[in-house]
Amino acid sequence: MRKTAIVTGFILAGMLLAPEASHAETLQDALTAAWLNNPSLEARRDELDIADERIEQARAQRRPTVNLFGGYQYESIDSNRPIAFNLGDRPVASAQIEARLPVYTGGRLNAGIRQAEAGSRVAEAQLDSAGQGLLLDTVTAYVDILRDRQVIDIRKNSIGLLEGQFTAASDRFEVGDITRTDVALARARLEGGTAQLAAAQAQLEASLAIYALITGLEAGDLAPVPPLPDVPASFDDALEVALSGNPDIEAALQAESAAREGVALAEGALKPEVSLIGQAGIQEYHVDGFRDTSVVAGAEARVPLFTGGLNTSRVREARLARNQARSQIDLNRRIVRTNVARAWYGLEAATQSVSASERQVEAAELAFEGAREELSVGTRTTLDVLDQEQQLLEARLALATSRRDRYVAAHQLLAAMGQLTPDRLGMGMR
Repeated sequence: MRKTAIVTGFILAGMLLAPEASHAETLQDALTAAWLNNPSLEARRDELDIADERIEQARAQRRPTVNLFGGYQYESIDSNRPIAFNLGDRPVASAQIEARLPVYTGGRLNAGIRQAEAGSRVAEAQLDSAGQGLLLDTVTAYVDILRDRQVIDIRKNSIGLLEGQFTAASDRFEVGDITRTDVALARARLEGGTAQLAAAQAQLEASLAIYALITGLEAGDLAPVPPLPDVPASFDDALEVALSGNPDIEAALQAESAAREGVALAEGALKPEVSLIGQAGIQEYHVDGFRDTSVVAGAEARVPLFTGGLNTSRVREARLARNQARSQIDLNRRIVRTNVARAWYGLEAATQSVSASERQVEAAELAFEGAREELSVGTRTTLDVLDQEQQLLEARLALATSRRDRYVAAHQLLAAMGQLTPDRLGMGMR
């Protein structure tokens, strides 16, 4: 386990985070709501069910088929032959049952079954990928709200300090200790802080809307996030897991398998087909009281001789689709490798940024308090205090953002590895 993951318990304690209320929504609540209620994921589940039905359809083509035909007709027969039989008007009822069993199709039916099975595995891998993407989006939306609320609290606190500075500057101007410029500087910083607070509140509303879109929930009081998940000890370890377990790579591999079977399916259409058939029929002439019955059993062969180039074109198309699927495997592996690198080094950078921002906040707080004390004895100007307050504000905002980025990057890494599953997140569902 990475050393950074060990220390996250106390580092995250100050993030995002008021003490957890008994009724606060948790990250687990949000993840479960998204997993159970998100329409896009439900559509993916339906796609998997559809793919499973295609397997059954492909298998059905290898089984016997039985059809029943029936009809009722009224016929009128006349003839100018010297001797003719069965003339006149009469109704005729007929019925026939036919059974057909394919015994040889050039491998086409078996290839169709294997193709459908591979298609089901593609749909399953795509469902896995969509599920992990949804969980990552949920984690991101959750911590975005926590960050945005913390940013608002920081900016409100900053405005309180700026209001105090503006009031103090106005009082000191009245007694002649400072100039009108100092008052104008304090007022400008206050108005700027007010505008930035409005922007932060707008950002929170956007994050709330995204959260509602993903989870179907209206975000109330959100509990602090759990500690960072464990991640591999090195980039190479993470990449190895990703290349063997990422669902996008698995989907591409299964799509290539389906495309291979598509070639066999197309080539099967060039070969003969043989079926066993059996028929039994009856015709009944109601007026005459006659009845004809028949029974037929045998084999039927079909040999494609000329199809205008249709079948050979389908073979070429299937081979091109197979080549395309192989290229997609290489592309997906490159994408996964890039995503792992981006998440890994993003996590490294965010971890270092958190440590640096914590030290920066501590130093900025000391500098700000010192500047205020020195202002009171006349060794600092109002501008000096405002600059120190601005540095403290920026340090606190950077810390909140770094903590959010680190948490998201850790989960992005798990998603790139194919490990951001309900089990891994402790959701207790599949």
